[in-house]
Amino acid sequence: RMLTRTPSVVAQVFLLLSIVLVIAIAVIQINQQQILSPGLKYGIVLDAGSSRTTVYVYEWPAEKENNTGVVSQTFKCNVKGPGISSYESSPGALAKPLDDCLNKVKERVPVHLHKNTSVYLGATAGMRLLRLQNESAANEVLASIQNYFRAQPFEFRGAQIITGPEEGVYGWITANYLMGNFLERNLWRTWVHPYRKETMGALDLGGASTQISFIPEDSEEHFNSSLQVKLYGYNYNVYTHSYQCYGRDEAEKRLLALLFQKSNASASVDNPCYPQNYNTALTMKYFFGSLCTQSLRPANYYPNQAVNFHGTGDPGLCQEMVSLLFNFTACRDREDCPFNGIHQPKAKGNFVAFSGFYYTINALNLSGHFSLDDFNSSMWFFCSQSWAQLQFMLPKFEEIYARSYCFSANFIYYLLVHGYNFNAETWPQIRFQKEVGNSSIAWSLGYMLSLTNMIPAEGKLIQLPLKPSLFAGLLVFLTATALLCLLFLVYLCVVSHHRKNIPRVEHIFIPE
Repeated sequence: RMLTRTPSVVAQVFLLLSIVLVIAIAVIQINQQQILSPGLKYGIVLDAGSSRTTVYVYEWPAEKENNTGVVSQTFKCNVKGPGISSYESSPGALAKPLDDCLNKVKERVPVHLHKNTSVYLGATAGMRLLRLQNESAANEVLASIQNYFRAQPFEFRGAQIITGPEEGVYGWITANYLMGNFLERNLWRTWVHPYRKETMGALDLGGASTQISFIPEDSEEHFNSSLQVKLYGYNYNVYTHSYQCYGRDEAEKRLLALLFQKSNASASVDNPCYPQNYNTALTMKYFFGSLCTQSLRPANYYPNQAVNFHGTGDPGLCQEMVSLLFNFTACRDREDCPFNGIHQPKAKGNFVAFSGFYYTINALNLSGHFSLDDFNSSMWFFCSQSWAQLQFMLPKFEEIYARSYCFSANFIYYLLVHGYNFNAETWPQIRFQKEVGNSSIAWSLGYMLSLTNMIPAEGKLIQLPLKPSLFAGLLVFLTATALLCLLFLVYLCVVSHHRKNIPRVEHIFIPE
């Protein structure tokens, strides 16, 4: 009896302890969560591109600062008017268009957090070109932005012109971060490195430059354009190259300059890439004023002289003219050198193509993955339309974009197929995409993540949020212990009851 009493007492003590601990842990956890929810933190990035400026607002839970995988885009605003490089002669005029977006941002970010919210401005190829063309004008534009933000309630962290390779790598970081290729949540809601998950290549098409970034087959081989990126304790050797003057707008200016040259400087020029029956008058400055077309400028260059361009909507001739924008002979047929004498490893794996790539593909009524044949037939069909027909075909009709989609599609074809060497087999590995969830795929998120140190470099810096998983683990363990104790006590009761009944049964069958 003493033997059965001891386990019974032990089981009861364990049962009581388990119940008390479960209640205590649950109460502590609930209170802890209330203490640990100081709300959200915010970061603002201005993507000052060549054709326009976009303001992005990002947010993340404050208690998880320096934790990972928690930053999301909460607001996006396109600043009205052209890119900041267009304000070279009137930098002061920048304030008004910025005000509209910044006032909306002030409403989005709680007032008490304004002074602790960092603002970053990164300027890309438009400003890179302006700096090459006129350094003092570029500095004045940046100084004007500095002055503007000094009067704002946010913590301004400076206006910077980022390099082409930086733009490429930040875009690559954003795409892979949003797609969960660096980190993912496991069953315990803990951030871990995904097992054997491949990163994606990134293709970005801006107004003045285009970037390709990916991890090559042999990532140990060091190309001139390789950057070593350390994310979450893992090293990535990213090949990245930025082609200045190969952005959509600058490439089209080069096409217009070539057409003007071929027409023997006529005041009226046929453009096979413009839709049939479309006519427009453009000043010489519009297409010859850029650094990208300087070498094509005629001797009798009058900036304000108008040139009439007449659209002929000829897909075959448009393609022929677009091919002249690429220098395929500089490589002398070398496999690892597609165009302009630039060394590039073979494109490997899946790619995401965003910004200008996505908008053009969308205009052709395509999206996501599709075959090269589908792309070609859509492009040919689109380029054969008249200006009047296009107005019914496009979901959003804006003249400056509508007239240029045929050119953009042909340019994308040449860039991807003859430039980067994608073919019918590898083309479907490209996904044309604008955003993941509600977050835009753009270099700005990668830029902010690295500037705010939201990407820890060392593995040990990944602060895995163990509290929820530890809580869950303890809860399971203690509940299991309580259940086992309960079952054991029930078992002891049954055994004890059984033993009490045995003598009585024996007594009945004892022979007289």
